[in-house]
Amino acid sequence: MSGDHYLELCENPVQFENASSVNNVFFDEANKQVFAVRSGGATGVVVKGPDDKSSVAFRMDDKGEVKCIKFSIGNKILAVQRTPKSVDFINFMPDYPHLEFSQECKTKNATVLGFCWINWNEIVFITDQGIEFYQVLPDKRSVKLLKSQSINVNWYQYCPETAVLLLSTTVQGNVLQPFTFKNGTMSKMSKIEIELPVVPKPAKLSLSERDIAVATIYGQLYVMYLKHHSRAANSAEVVLYHLPREGSSKKSHVLKLNTTGKFALNVVDNLVVVHHQSSQTSILFDVNLRDPDCAVNVHQPVLPARSIHPCRIPLTGPAAVPTQPPVPCELYSSSWSVFQPDIIISASEGYLWYLQVKLPPAVNLLQDKGKLMEFLLRRQDCKMVILSVCSQMLEEEGKGSLPVVATVFDKLNQVYKDYLEAEHTYTVAMESGPSRGHASQKRPVRTQAVIDQSDMYTHVLSSFTERKGVSHKFIIAVLMEYIRSLNQYQINVQHYLYELVIKTLVQHNLFYMLHQFLQYHVLSDSKPLACLLLSLESTYPPAHQLSLDMLKRLSTANDEIVEVLLSKLQVLGALRFIRSVGSHDNVSARKFLDAARLTEDPMLFYTVFHSFQQRNQRLRASPAFHPGEHCEEHVTHFKELFGEQALMKPATV
Repeated sequence: MSGDHYLELCENPVQFENASSVNNVFFDEANKQVFAVRSGGATGVVVKGPDDKSSVAFRMDDKGEVKCIKFSIGNKILAVQRTPKSVDFINFMPDYPHLEFSQECKTKNATVLGFCWINWNEIVFITDQGIEFYQVLPDKRSVKLLKSQSINVNWYQYCPETAVLLLSTTVQGNVLQPFTFKNGTMSKMSKIEIELPVVPKPAKLSLSERDIAVATIYGQLYVMYLKHHSRAANSAEVVLYHLPREGSSKKSHVLKLNTTGKFALNVVDNLVVVHHQSSQTSILFDVNLRDPDCAVNVHQPVLPARSIHPCRIPLTGPAAVPTQPPVPCELYSSSWSVFQPDIIISASEGYLWYLQVKLPPAVNLLQDKGKLMEFLLRRQDCKMVILSVCSQMLEEEGKGSLPVVATVFDKLNQVYKDYLEAEHTYTVAMESGPSRGHASQKRPVRTQAVIDQSDMYTHVLSSFTERKGVSHKFIIAVLMEYIRSLNQYQINVQHYLYELVIKTLVQHNLFYMLHQFLQYHVLSDSKPLACLLLSLESTYPPAHQLSLDMLKRLSTANDEIVEVLLSKLQVLGALRFIRSVGSHDNVSARKFLDAARLTEDPMLFYTVFHSFQQRNQRLRASPAFHPGEHCEEHVTHFKELFGEQALMKPATV
């Protein structure tokens, strides 16, 4: 159990002064900044961001209790809400005066529930009677209304990644109206009606802000609704409503929690994480691991419930001593606040953590290798874990049965093929030029899920073939299964995989099988493969002919075939071959004459010499060798053997 915590808090949390009677803590989801405001700002405001560089400290006049405080994007303008009617602004840009100016909401009798910065100088006020979209003009110390919308609002949520604002409307609060902001414009999106487990009579606010979260999962925007069932016997569930940019939203996924109680939601690495306070455990859901039989996808947790990995934090407060060792952090504390997508804050302890998923523990918790691969292939840092799973799968023949191995290889090669096709499409589009409408096409990103042949060869297959105690039949079957899978997805098999097969066959003296693989083209022809076969001739003599046959089939390897034949002093065979492929007129005569002399067979030398004299006669109307061919020593040798009269005379007309 101790080693299977698949969730952990980040190693270097953001530390801030913990909440107290004199120190109020605020969190800005857009900039991921924590504000520690002491005495209304009079004795200091410290702003801590995701990294140390974004830390800011300043003072401001205490003009009453701070209800909300946020920087605009880039820390250019500070907005502070102290009253139910207005928001104050302070310039933080170097060239502008560091003075406050204020803006009241336009709607009479309205109360400002809060505000959200859209970018460095655009802000939206959310009131109980609607929303007001403003442009802040720091040089004029004024604010300009861009657009407003009247609508009754109970509460709101803002998703900074997509600039979507979600408003809870109607008496029951279950009709959610989203707005999207882009380039200074505000647009209404299609509303979502949340199905309540029980409709109260008389009607009253029944949908709480804490039961709704907005998050992007696999590039799609979802509203997540934590649905608590009314009867204790029934368990809770998370309902996901897909929120498209255009068109109506719809209920698309149901995540079964199989328990009741207090829950909180995060999204990490496209996984929905549901924290359960009373059991102090969390569970993961992957909405892309689909059940094809369901119209609305109903999901069970991918992995069994586990606690977040225990961690330790330095002791804080008056009892703290610098040399004191860190103390265990209280996980699933009632003081924890959870923010989207992956943030957990403990205001009482003064820590902000990013939640992280650890993949290695998941390997032992998900026994179905096919499902495990689907799960891992969708994660960010998956490559080494996937390769490790492949190695483990092949360790024991019983467990790593071939059908399972085949399933895993196919899942890997499907992703590999998709990437290769995307890369090819991009290359073709770029070559055709931007005039064809491809100017906006982006190069496909090679994620860690792309496991290519080099990865498999280096990290899995080469060490697997050398493993002791594994039957050679199983080794060859696995290698051939991987090659089959590559062929199935029409991926060109790299020669080093074929070499691995051949070396394994030779190592176990399985020459009959090697012959069959080559004869039936199970191993595809290539020059490197032909050269490997040549090197095996001393161990397996027929490999020489197999190599030559392969080179002939390649038709682009004529030079290599000639070199091979001449190195074996098969000079007449080499001559016959170059004639058969029509390259007799272009080859080097000296190379052939060198080989003929090495045979120490005078008649063979005569035949070869005479053959090239005939060629010279046909091409240049003279049997003599051209000086550039450097055949003088061979002419001399011919004369010594057969006399000058044996030299061919120029043909006369």
